[in-house]
Amino acid sequence: MKAPGFWSNPPTRPGWQARLLAPLGALYASATARRMRRAGHRASVPVVCIGNLNAGGTGKTPTTLALMQSLSARGLAVHVVSRGYGGTLEGPVRVDEREHSAAQTGDEPLLMAAFGPVWVAKDRAAGVAAAEAAGAQVILLDDGFQNPSVEKSAALVVVDAAVGFGNGRCIPAGPLREPVTAGLARADAVLAIGPEDKVARFRRDWAQALAGIRVFSATLEPLQTGMHWNGLRVLAFAGIGRPGKFFETLRQTGANVVRMQALSDHQPLTHALYLRLDAEARREKAQLVTTEKDAVRLPMAQRRQVLTLPVRLRIADEAGLIEALRL
Repeated sequence: MKAPGFWSNPPTRPGWQARLLAPLGALYASATARRMRRAGHRASVPVVCIGNLNAGGTGKTPTTLALMQSLSARGLAVHVVSRGYGGTLEGPVRVDEREHSAAQTGDEPLLMAAFGPVWVAKDRAAGVAAAEAAGAQVILLDDGFQNPSVEKSAALVVVDAAVGFGNGRCIPAGPLREPVTAGLARADAVLAIGPEDKVARFRRDWAQALAGIRVFSATLEPLQTGMHWNGLRVLAFAGIGRPGKFFETLRQTGANVVRMQALSDHQPLTHALYLRLDAEARREKAQLVTTEKDAVRLPMAQRRQVLTLPVRLRIADEAGLIEALRL
């Protein structure tokens, strides 16, 4: 479920605005609570939900990829089921990265399909049933933590440690889809993504709410591909939950970021937008660079002209996390 409104990652409101909007936030939280009382489809295999309490990007996709690869390495047939946000396909349909486009499946499922079986389905229960029928031994439910249509055998709440749970208020008074206590009561573990100091601060700031739940940490690190970024002049663009994270990671590689273009999450990369970015890059004598998720929204001809900076999630205690999810 995406948050209503014009933002992809609602900001924490200043104190007076948050107090003014608090009644609307309470209504939003109440609607979520009522929806979660419904019974969902029970699968015959483990279904692990990878979700969040915040609206917008927190790192669910790299978390899903990391667990997908780790569980596959253990010999399990892992399938991902996604609603396919932004895509036109109703599903359930298995994503084929050679045949489908991001406009059909959404960008995240298309990206993940390169790593294993991914299904898109507006009806998540139908998607889970299709994955079961295709031989899935474990199903990773991408998002859907606030969706009751599928019964989860375990749930992981992913948090951007630098943001935490914001001001602790629900949309539109804050960034949350539901109150922290209500959400964490259904979670089996929390994964805080970010540098060590940010994770430590998140643990301190939310120590009371996190009491009794296992909290794991992880960092996003550039994938070593042999690409030499140091000193390379680049024009970077990104349409993810927090584009600033991508720009900072790019700087850390040593790249000379001469221009940054932040786009809204999942923003269509139209031909006109690409031509403008390409013209600016030429003027700056810079190379266009974007994220893997953004790249799959580009037509193939344009994709070949744009570099990507792949990142992968490094989970500090991966074995412990898998144990906490009862896998």
